Amino acid sequence: MKLFNINGTALSLSLYTDVTNSKELLESMQAGTLEPEVAFLNALLIPDIFPVLAAAHKTLVAKSRDSLTTHTLHSELVFNYSGSKHITESLKRCGISDTTTYILAARFDATPDEIKAIEKLINGKEIDLEELEGRATQSMIQKHYKISASELGLSSLADAITCRIAARDAL
Repeated sequence: MKLFNINGTALSLSLYTDVTNSKELLESMQAGTLEPEVAFLNALLIPDIFPVLAAAHKTLVAKSRDSLTTHTLHSELVFNYSGSKHITESLKRCGISDTTTYILAARFDATPDEIKAIEKLINGKEIDLEELEGRATQSMIQKHYKISASELGLSSLADAITCRIAARDAL
């Protein structure tokens, strides 16, 4: 697990592969019984940590303005990462499904006990965040975010996603 400071709020991120209990995790999230609350993102759609940090910043700004679009801070992170204005579609695309085996777990202001609890929640192997780029599915990302090959000639995949996250509310 790695910690990032976003304007005084800690964001804990951990990357898991070979996850076998995504169905149970998804059911717990949907029932509102996941303890501790955590955001689970489909890591195949994450080529770099920077767009996640941009989505986290946007989430914290919405919280500070009491203007969350979703019910929880952690679902808001998944929603903001998606770049879409449709909540359900965002959570389905960028969140986990029954069969997801590659997950990025994110928790705001996690205590040491919550970090341990998150590690116990996920039946999978924790790997280094540096592996994101090599494991991301570029074609799936391009399709989801509608990134053209010509755009990738000018910027990176992570930059293109970050631009969409930042500009979503203005479009």
